[in-house]
Amino acid sequence: MAEVQSAALSPATVLAEMKKNSVSHIVWLPDSETNWLYLLMQAEPSLTLVGVTREGHACSIASGLAAGGARPMILIQNTGLQESGDSLRGWLLGMNVGCVMMVGYRGWTRHGVTTDTAATYTEPFINAYGLDYYLVESDADASRISVAFEEAEKTKRPVVVLVGDEYHGFNR
Repeated sequence: MAEVQSAALSPATVLAEMKKNSVSHIVWLPDSETNWLYLLMQAEPSLTLVGVTREGHACSIASGLAAGGARPMILIQNTGLQESGDSLRGWLLGMNVGCVMMVGYRGWTRHGVTTDTAATYTEPFINAYGLDYYLVESDADASRISVAFEEAEKTKRPVVVLVGDEYHGFNR
């Protein structure tokens, strides 16, 4: 019998991708959107959660963890990614850190009606830094997370996973 996949991106699927790719640390800014994922990450003994007070700190912390031999993943929102521009440039790109950044794509809609400028500027921002990215909307897309890890490791550059629908699947 074939396994039925969720129309949303489930927290369990994201956690499975983290474990599959040997993530040791999650550097993130806690928020209400990721509550169900947080509960799973908190219960996972192989993960250490490192909360930041501003997304701009995530790149430097992830770089330090990587320099120490850890395998961090950054979990932030697109507005936080935009705030992190200088840190992204100086730390992740400047130190050649192959890190996956899972970014909530706030304001994005597959229907092309964008009313939130957070979404309007997200892809141009990513392109300005020359970063590759993958859009993940549902469990069916989850394998792209592993593709991002493979690319980050190979290129020694950050790779973005854009989570469409602002993590709403993480609330189900």
